Amino acid sequence: MTACIVGWAHTPFGKHENEDVESLISKVATQAVADAGLDASEIDEIVLGTFGEGFSAQGFPASLVLQAEGAFRFKPATRVENACATGSAAIHQGLKTIAARQGRFVLVVGVEKMTGVPGPEIGANLLKASYVKEEGDIAGGFAGVFGQIAAQYFQRYGDQSDALAAIAAKNHKNGALNPLAQMRKDLGVEFCRTASEKNPYVAGPLKRTDCSLVSDGAAALVLTDVETALSMQKAVAFRAAVHVNDYLPISKRDILNFDGCEVAWKQALSHANLGLKDLSFVETHDCFTIAELIEYEAMGLASRGEGARAALEGWTQKDGTLPVNPSGGLKSKGHPIGATGVSMHVMASMQLTGTAGDMQLANPKLAGIFNMGGAAVANYVSILEPLR
Repeated sequence: MTACIVGWAHTPFGKHENEDVESLISKVATQAVADAGLDASEIDEIVLGTFGEGFSAQGFPASLVLQAEGAFRFKPATRVENACATGSAAIHQGLKTIAARQGRFVLVVGVEKMTGVPGPEIGANLLKASYVKEEGDIAGGFAGVFGQIAAQYFQRYGDQSDALAAIAAKNHKNGALNPLAQMRKDLGVEFCRTASEKNPYVAGPLKRTDCSLVSDGAAALVLTDVETALSMQKAVAFRAAVHVNDYLPISKRDILNFDGCEVAWKQALSHANLGLKDLSFVETHDCFTIAELIEYEAMGLASRGEGARAALEGWTQKDGTLPVNPSGGLKSKGHPIGATGVSMHVMASMQLTGTAGDMQLANPKLAGIFNMGGAAVANYVSILEPLR
């Protein structure tokens, strides 16, 4: 345990027509510092996570955070990026600063403005997170990549359409209770299972309800050391924080195993001296429903090829043995790339401090978070618990 989250902020995710990256950053940066009970002058370092890659005309975004508050001027500010795990990468940079005692308070901001470019450009921008030499011509962008993964999974283990529909329906049901979610509608299993004009096939066996949303939004949090956190109003501690990377080319690995995810979970649980059964809930990276299904297996909730059981038998419902994505996940909450990892940590912190409102689980004690960049390439697992 080296650091704690002591304040946070989160915009609603969705389409923000009148906002840009700068304005989204400014909102959450000032709110997170205030939520921690701090003055901006007390922040020692700023870390900004944003994917960029064509979504915003503004390059070199780190110092945009300084626009939020004059007292941020002359603070060190750095932009980090690690595909869809960019938000967690930013948090890890902050954790290293705290662990090295190079700063007492670190402000971490994750942001993305995705809806300002045409649809084809969105797909092309996201596909840059794949191995373009071999995967750059896959039709449908990242939906096409995961469509191929789903098709291979179906070929090896049988048609899992019922399980994917159950995952989508669960996350939409949960997201309906999240005031920050982009899509707050309980769609039901039947709608998610049935191909229709409103729910067409997008790539391979994946329908629209199997795919996360194109989103704008930002989230921020403040990190400090444990000793300092003990005197603050609220504090959520990192019991473990693990990052592992796997090969970028899908051709170099068995993509149905998500080996990097499995290694990250094993290391995090070992560092925390816990088993998966000890966790109260998990926020996992459901960029597509097939990803959540395979992640069940990689985290050890189900054996390989049997992830469908977790979905179909209700294990991952809010009243199940291990609730997964009580926030609604990326599927319902939205997925503004750079903001997602920070958002996951904010949502988990809200649960652990009993401030999740209608999303609130009954007395959660330990949270697991899995944030993924690319197709199980950058893998981050955090285990959080209330400090007191």
